[in-house]
Amino acid sequence: MVLKNASILVIDDDVDVLTALRLLLKPLVRDVVTEKNPNNILSQIEGASFDIVILDMNFSGLVNTGNEGIFWLNKIQKQNPEISVILMTAYADIDLAIKGLKEGASDFLMKPWNNKKVIETITTILSQKKSKSAHKESFSSNSVEIIGDSDVMTDVFVKLKKVAPTDANVLILGENGTGKDLIARALHDNSNRKNKPFVKVDVGALTSSLFESELFGYKKGAFTDAREDRKGRFEAANGGTLFLDEIGNITLGQQVRLLTVLQNRQVTPLGSNDSIPIDIRLICATNVDPIVLADEKKFRKDLIYRINTVDITMPPLRDRGKDITELSHHFVSLYAEKYNKNTFSFDSGFISKLKKHDFPGNVRELQYVLERAVIMADGTVLKPDDLVFSSIEHSSVTTNTTIASLNLHDIEKNAILTVLEKNKGNVSKSAKELGITRAALYRRLDKYEL
Repeated sequence: MVLKNASILVIDDDVDVLTALRLLLKPLVRDVVTEKNPNNILSQIEGASFDIVILDMNFSGLVNTGNEGIFWLNKIQKQNPEISVILMTAYADIDLAIKGLKEGASDFLMKPWNNKKVIETITTILSQKKSKSAHKESFSSNSVEIIGDSDVMTDVFVKLKKVAPTDANVLILGENGTGKDLIARALHDNSNRKNKPFVKVDVGALTSSLFESELFGYKKGAFTDAREDRKGRFEAANGGTLFLDEIGNITLGQQVRLLTVLQNRQVTPLGSNDSIPIDIRLICATNVDPIVLADEKKFRKDLIYRINTVDITMPPLRDRGKDITELSHHFVSLYAEKYNKNTFSFDSGFISKLKKHDFPGNVRELQYVLERAVIMADGTVLKPDDLVFSSIEHSSVTTNTTIASLNLHDIEKNAILTVLEKNKGNVSKSAKELGITRAALYRRLDKYEL
């Protein structure tokens, strides 16, 4: 049932209304939060992942025209367009209800309401959201789901759906921890080779002596420790997919050997004169900057052309905006179950602190940070103080961003993050230090989804 996993926020200045809806919905949904003061709406939805907001259209002390509800509806949609809003009004004014629907509300309820009608309305909206979500651009493999709803990840998913069914060689680019191995696995699992082997090799970790024997195999007696015949990784992946990770770290000599195999589509094991035909789909990945790969003194262009029929760049976590919230809920839920802990909710500042961190370790760092938070948490509400970032990663972000990124977007964003952290989130002090007004800083915080 779609209701049991739903999280709902109810906003009304009438305590009796809040109590009645909380008692009605609490046994049916995952979480019900009530709020009396509409001025707290934005802070409530900032730190949580609500599916639906039930919003009163009139509040005490204001003119009862319903425009208050429209005002807050627009605010909610601006901050989080994924949240569905149900409007409530004590006046059977069809024009006002239609205005709310035109402004983007999902539905409306009249006071006094019918309990059955409330539940039906919520269920319908949740079912529609689930159906819509199923048709959005997304990607998964048999082993793991790739989570992301940001624009940059949507672009990745679109590319994946086009490339996966083909036999095109793919080069996956991106910083450490962005999930390049997940993309490689998803490409295989959604290809025509999905029922054949998927073989991964970290070629960057292979010494020169191991490179050929590991990839191409060897015959008994080929060298001192070769006590029996052994297939290489190319032969083991025959008919399926071979994933060469950290391809940017291999030597020029190793590149020549690899290029020969890819050109001839056959391997010759060490100690043998017989070549073995191979049929593989090649996927490679590297965290090396494309500029470095373009330097012929470090990487052969003819090999780049062989492995790079299509390239996919995995964006760093700092550029994925709202994905941080979705990933956080996923990992916290995962580790709560793993360590036999109760379901966690987030304090309003928890997600804010995560979004202000630059995550040099990307999704992998986020995963470890949240695992540590779940293990060390005393209660069931995760707070900003539960987040402890690695000092090693933090020290590396300054170096990495200074050297690696000369993009104006990144420079401005990193400057804002650095100053905010220095001033412990104080916007006035940070704006003054940056030489801009508070309003200008708020606009940039919104722009970079900080």
